[in-house]
Amino acid sequence: MAKTGTTTTQGLRSAIERSGYYPTLVIEAVESAVGAEPVSAYLVHQETTFDANEVRRHVTVLVLTEGRFIVSHTDEQGADDSSPVPYATTSTESVRIDRISSVVVSRVVANPETYTRGRLPREVVLTIGWGAVSRIDLEPAACGDPNCEADHGYTGSATADDLSLRVSEAGDGPETVAQALTFAHALSEATVAAGA
Repeated sequence: MAKTGTTTTQGLRSAIERSGYYPTLVIEAVESAVGAEPVSAYLVHQETTFDANEVRRHVTVLVLTEGRFIVSHTDEQGADDSSPVPYATTSTESVRIDRISSVVVSRVVANPETYTRGRLPREVVLTIGWGAVSRIDLEPAACGDPNCEADHGYTGSATADDLSLRVSEAGDGPETVAQALTFAHALSEATVAAGA
């Protein structure tokens, strides 16, 4: 369970250092965004992707304080037209807890017929929405007549798509899966308290 205050703040620093991904840069960005507020819960997730002949790393840090949800992303880039040397970009976003509109936790479990309460899922997808980014998917509407050539307009859906983070036991380890569930639980509780 995530602890409150100094112990959790030190745990956050340690988790960022363990990720090994430009820890000084990431810690400075996160601490700057958090300020003097105590940390209630956190999640650090490093993702490695392969892009043609390059390996790219990305780290996402999620932090929960009493009144805010903070997201930090750090990406590395190779030398390009804008910079003759490799560089990293880090950004933070601070969202008031009362702006969080949805917290979706999708769990993937192996052998669901033998699932026992408390067993860690194989993977967790955490999707958080606060209305900053929305995606609209449209497609032409049609009727049941295959010979119909009339214009039926469009149909589609709008989806909040602010943050989606996938962690898996195989790729990230059971500790990160457990931490993702702990963070999701803390964030869900915080949104309930903010709405009361």
